[in-house]
Amino acid sequence: MELSVLLVLALLTGLLFFLLRARPEARGRLPPGPRPLPLLGNVLQMDRHGLLKSFLQLREQYGDVFTVYLGRRPVVMLCGVDAIREALVDQAEVFSGRGTIASVQPVFQDYGVIFANGDRWKILRRFSLATMRDFGMGKRSVEERIQEEAQCLVKELRKANGELVDPTFLFQSITANIICSIVFGERFDYKDSNFLHLLNMFYKSFALISSFYSQVFELFSDVMKHFPGKHRDIYRNLQEVNAFIAQRVEMHRATLDPSNPRDFIDTYLLRMEKEKSDPHSEFHHKNLILTLLSLFFAGTETTSTTLRYGLLILMKYPHIAERVQKEIKEVIGLHRPPALDDRTKMPYTDAVIHEIQRFSDLIPIGVPHVVTKDTAFRGYIIPKNTEVYPILSSALHDPQYFEKPEEFNPQHFLDANGALKKNDAFIPFSIGKRICLGEGIARNELFLFFTTIFQHFSMASPVAPKDIDLTPQECGVGRVAPTYQLRFLPL
Repeated sequence: MELSVLLVLALLTGLLFFLLRARPEARGRLPPGPRPLPLLGNVLQMDRHGLLKSFLQLREQYGDVFTVYLGRRPVVMLCGVDAIREALVDQAEVFSGRGTIASVQPVFQDYGVIFANGDRWKILRRFSLATMRDFGMGKRSVEERIQEEAQCLVKELRKANGELVDPTFLFQSITANIICSIVFGERFDYKDSNFLHLLNMFYKSFALISSFYSQVFELFSDVMKHFPGKHRDIYRNLQEVNAFIAQRVEMHRATLDPSNPRDFIDTYLLRMEKEKSDPHSEFHHKNLILTLLSLFFAGTETTSTTLRYGLLILMKYPHIAERVQKEIKEVIGLHRPPALDDRTKMPYTDAVIHEIQRFSDLIPIGVPHVVTKDTAFRGYIIPKNTEVYPILSSALHDPQYFEKPEEFNPQHFLDANGALKKNDAFIPFSIGKRICLGEGIARNELFLFFTTIFQHFSMASPVAPKDIDLTPQECGVGRVAPTYQLRFLPL
């Protein structure tokens, strides 16, 4: 037999062996899914509109729990609130591992509070929650900080004198300043060039992480990481932010008073000093920088994007904005700042904010999880270290819980008497042990910023309401709101 024929036979035999090994049934009992190709995985099943649309299409064929091969690695998809809750709440511990997002993995490298695993994650999360609570409830509460920042925003918007404004960086500034006041012990002026440059790095990075390019990179990062591309822009942007953070840490180190910690950084530095003789301590410089990056990025971009989406939505539905302003006038009036105690007396406004979060669907695919051991789930066996994607969008658009999930409708969160009603499918911050640790601050920001803006201004778009397009710029790991301009007209 000729050598060329032998080589072809050997290649075909190897290919067949790989195909058999790549079948989902070959690895324990993974949930069903489309058959993967060697090396390429399920690339042929991916929709050109992105991963989310691809996963939702596959759900129609395979149900709420299925397996997709992103390149060579299997990922279990959880769709619908019931499947997500069964995993992240009912089996919270084993589903509490953190998966990777390929485009930011070179930056975080499994460090910091969001992307760490095991004891490192538990220690950092416990410390972060306690410290943020201490500095949010101390001499100046989070509520006070948000109220003061909201009044600074009102002054800034009045300066525009009704001219068209792009709210992107203003909304980034106000949300960033809340987390900065807790983490860095200071706020920044809206015209501070270094601050604005930092926010621009966040904005660009969030857009790139959510881009179609990054979704393709998620499938083929092992190869693509060796070539130029947008993943390198993300790395450069976030390293620039890290350099800013490191500079602030050194300023804190030089002025640290052990008897009077001023903020999160001081508290962490004191813990570092206390544990400096422990070679296994998680309180070291790298974890500090990447925890601060995690808090700063997550605490700025998600809430500011929700605010930006919210105003655009309410300009498209002006009758809803009018009802919000009517409730604000009746409950708060026009002369005192909104307070968190007002929320329980303002069910319609609260329902509108809930619906903005649901409809904007900011992290549609959810941040990846990993199972920490071989796990039985719905009759299948998910092997240890398998990634799991909780598709939050599928819960936020679940027709069993929301009557018209594709429409913006505050009635989704109101009962027959007009009172706010709880909805188990409302999980924009995820659920379980990995729920967003800034959820409480974010909810307070959304209520106080929205009500303060609508207390002082009506919004006018240069585009007719029916022509306002709510289509996001990008939809991947996150949704990026479309850019737009509006007028803030004083009441």
